Amino acid sequence: MKKKDFILIGIVFLIALAGFGFIRWTQHDGTQVIVTVDGEEVYRTDLSKDQTYEIPVEEGTNVMKIQNGEVTMSKADCPDQICRNHAAISQTGETIVCLPHKAVIEITSETGTTELDGITQ
Repeated sequence: MKKKDFILIGIVFLIALAGFGFIRWTQHDGTQVIVTVDGEEVYRTDLSKDQTYEIPVEEGTNVMKIQNGEVTMSKADCPDQICRNHAAISQTGETIVCLPHKAVIEITSETGTTELDGITQ
């Protein structure tokens, strides 16, 4: 590798680091949790309240748990368990989805809308 190759790699690395920093700087903590089943809102609550909520689905059981400002799917009897194994969410725009039960947990701000990103503007 030549000296110019190292300079190019360094510049690309700095641009990537700046982009990552910008994303983290503009990302906001959410304040509300919205639960929808088959496209219809079934529950809305404040993210700061520790609680457990059983999501009403026809095909089985899903249980959402809010603890320390983070949301997880603590119980699900769907076959793939992807929603249960999903990492805890707490930032505006993050979601946990259970496709077999058509359940979606979404973090929003107080206004109930997520901010536009660079692609949707």
